[in-house]
Amino acid sequence: MGCVLRQARIIPDSDGYASDIGRLSVLNKHGVEELEWDPILRADFNCHMPVLTEGVPDLQRGAALEQEELFPIREVARLTGINPVTLRAWERRYGLIQPTRTESGHRLYSMADIEKVRSILGWIDRGVAVSKVGKILAKTEPLKALAKIIPDELVQADYAQWQQEVQVAVTAFDEVKLEQVYGQIFSSYPLTVVFQDILMPIWKLMLQRHHAFGQTSEWLFLDGFLRSRVLQRMLLVRVMQPRRVIVCALADQAHELEVLVTALYLSSVDSAIQLLAIGQPFDELTLVCECIKPTALVLVSNHAPAPELPRRLNRLALSLDCQLLLAGDASDLAQDSLAGSSIGCLGNEGMVMRQRLKQFLAGNLDT
Repeated sequence: MGCVLRQARIIPDSDGYASDIGRLSVLNKHGVEELEWDPILRADFNCHMPVLTEGVPDLQRGAALEQEELFPIREVARLTGINPVTLRAWERRYGLIQPTRTESGHRLYSMADIEKVRSILGWIDRGVAVSKVGKILAKTEPLKALAKIIPDELVQADYAQWQQEVQVAVTAFDEVKLEQVYGQIFSSYPLTVVFQDILMPIWKLMLQRHHAFGQTSEWLFLDGFLRSRVLQRMLLVRVMQPRRVIVCALADQAHELEVLVTALYLSSVDSAIQLLAIGQPFDELTLVCECIKPTALVLVSNHAPAPELPRRLNRLALSLDCQLLLAGDASDLAQDSLAGSSIGCLGNEGMVMRQRLKQFLAGNLDT
């Protein structure tokens, strides 16, 4: 079902927020129907009903945005779980979001704005202060923009379609269907794309929403499925080499699936990958490494690095006879503070992790 909003006008409701009310042209098998629409009722329709700038002639950004989907602040609050007061504070106090404004001053948010809100929330959940999120986004947004330019629109649409099929199977708790979709994705894309661009994004999205009723069970279903399949793949690609690389979470700063996927990314390196269980005590890593005698120890963290992290890692590195490496989001965040130390940073992208590990093990990359 396709929907186009026409003759939109924005009026305040009893709560002081703006509501978009207009006429909808709904295209269905019976033809075109004209309906009045309020965003509060959009859940009653089996289609997406974004506000289009086509019917809002007074937008400040002009004709370039005329076909872009735009959403009022109440709808953004519903989609992200962030209340309007916080959204306004992120805009005014920190400059993190810049929504489109009408001449009357009402805010309209694009899908890019909504994704940025979710990204901000993700960093805050990892322990980053909201005042520091802007600097992180300033570094990562150009890379994300470049990544959107290189793949064509058909590839991006294909990613979204696979994610939708995964969501449908998970919502139905249909393991047979999920297994089928999982296999089809792997038949279409290489491993790093499968996890980095398709499966892990939807896993993270469901993790952010898993506190709502019913969605906890859905996330646990997907998480358990993916963990078992990653372990299966690791057994298939297991390399029996004398030199070993240990991969484990840094304290409780990564979920088991994130550690498993990191290990899977690194498994093509000519070293046997050995996983340590979630909950491995940091202070006992030296003891474990003395017994296993690995070539490298990779710690995975997706949380903001604590101020004492460089000191703790340097102390650990001094007690090891192998290379100490950091992977995950913390790797990029802590790179400057670890500059000049013996600790290497692998990054948080599959191909980059693999390449850097090879270079570190070959002695071709400085820490």
